[in-house]
Amino acid sequence: MAAISIRPRGALAAAALALLAGCATAPEGQIADPYEPMNRQVHAFNKSLDATVLRPISRAVRRGDGEAVTASAAPNPHPWEPGPGPVEMVGNFGSNLSLPGKVVNSLLQGRPQPAAQNAARFLVNSTLGLAGVFDPAGREFALQEIDTDFGETLHVWGVPAGAYLELPVLGPSTERDFAGKIVDFVLIDPLDSVLTSEQKAAGTVARIVSKAGERARFGSTVDSVLHDSADSYAQARLLYSQHRRFELKQEEDVIDPYAD
Repeated sequence: MAAISIRPRGALAAAALALLAGCATAPEGQIADPYEPMNRQVHAFNKSLDATVLRPISRAVRRGDGEAVTASAAPNPHPWEPGPGPVEMVGNFGSNLSLPGKVVNSLLQGRPQPAAQNAARFLVNSTLGLAGVFDPAGREFALQEIDTDFGETLHVWGVPAGAYLELPVLGPSTERDFAGKIVDFVLIDPLDSVLTSEQKAAGTVARIVSKAGERARFGSTVDSVLHDSADSYAQARLLYSQHRRFELKQEEDVIDPYAD
């Protein structure tokens, strides 16, 4: 049975490597988009999905959890105040499960400090936070999550971003980041070898809920880009590229377009 389960993972990893081999480079300051006709079709699907499913869910999240969705990352100086809502708690659980993979990526990037901070956050929230449902690491110990992924690892290793892609459901990406998502999914997560199938399924659902919380948090920005702009595809492509450059610290003068 083990050999059967490994084969699909090997095939996905091989596909990621093949994708990396074809990564193109764009002139400085430009976005390589040779797949624009296909990307626009996918964008139209994603936009429709957002309007019919994701936006209503995000609004329900905001109504159900109130301001807890936006306040979860900050330390809580008043522990007697109401805690997170149910959606945020599920999202916390999903985010906590993603931390071991971030630790591995930070180590692969040669960055021990983020690895140590995410490891400490995982340890605190997995114990005091009841498997990550609550966030004492962030609220009481100021141990905030340091986000990273294998796409960033590839960037550190010198792999070019490649062409812009819009992925079904997942949204804007690049060839490098798409390959990174595949590797993160099939190879990087240390918990994958110790969790049961049921636990993995629960973790996947929790991560989806976590993404719904992000859609709620950045709801006004996403609505403005997707539903209020004249060319939502071009706007989403530009904002994604700026935000990713900000995350990777490629340009010092880039301002995070999603910053509050």
